[in-house]
Amino acid sequence: MDSNSKASNSQNPKPQIPQPIKDRDFLNHLEAYLAKRDGVDKLLKISRYATKIILSSSALPETLTLTGRLRSFESSVGLSRKAFRLGKFVQDVNALRNSHFYSKQDLLLSLIAYGGEGLYYFVEQFVWLSKSGLIDAKHSRRLQKVSAWAEFIGYIGSISLKFRDLKGLIEDEACLETSIEISVVSGIGCNEEEQKLKKIREKKVMKKLSIVQDFADGLMALADIRDGKGRLSAPFVLSCAGLLSALISTHKNWISC
Repeated sequence: MDSNSKASNSQNPKPQIPQPIKDRDFLNHLEAYLAKRDGVDKLLKISRYATKIILSSSALPETLTLTGRLRSFESSVGLSRKAFRLGKFVQDVNALRNSHFYSKQDLLLSLIAYGGEGLYYFVEQFVWLSKSGLIDAKHSRRLQKVSAWAEFIGYIGSISLKFRDLKGLIEDEACLETSIEISVVSGIGCNEEEQKLKKIREKKVMKKLSIVQDFADGLMALADIRDGKGRLSAPFVLSCAGLLSALISTHKNWISC
């Protein structure tokens, strides 16, 4: 009797009721975020540029003890962030190696974007070693100049690639909108198309945010090249650009982990 009932159960298993997917617990999500190198790096970036905004706004008197402590904190965080870039150039090497090039323009823009950023992260390792005292400090200025130029060139390529991707997303969005309109008029269901359209719109928003971030970071790189000269190189403007970049990057990393 027992064996027969087991056999019948195995042949006619009871249907499984799908369990609703629960939202990830906040602390688990936070743990996953902080486990990523970029996650910690962007939190440090937020704290650094928030501090720079306070200092550049002249909200605190120069003679105040807190002002000196904030300057020391900002400098320390800046040096700490460079340590997080050790070996980070490898991700650009892999990104370039795994890219698919459909035209000479794709190849050129990818070389500029990934090559510039990769060189920037590579040189930043030596900037960190110089600032930490292992390499003679006399090389620091030259290394920082090379780093700034590589970063700026990388952003030119990155922005160009992202504008091209954004154009493709806009075209896909227009095609899906047309398809949905035709389906509605014809009385045909279009749930799948609506889901695709939702995802494309989300990607479009993220792509726009990423372009804004690159412009903000590019502005700071340009200021380093020009040694802080010019209206757009004012400390308060650059601090706001840095904080904006950090917040956008934090948002992207948060939803991706």
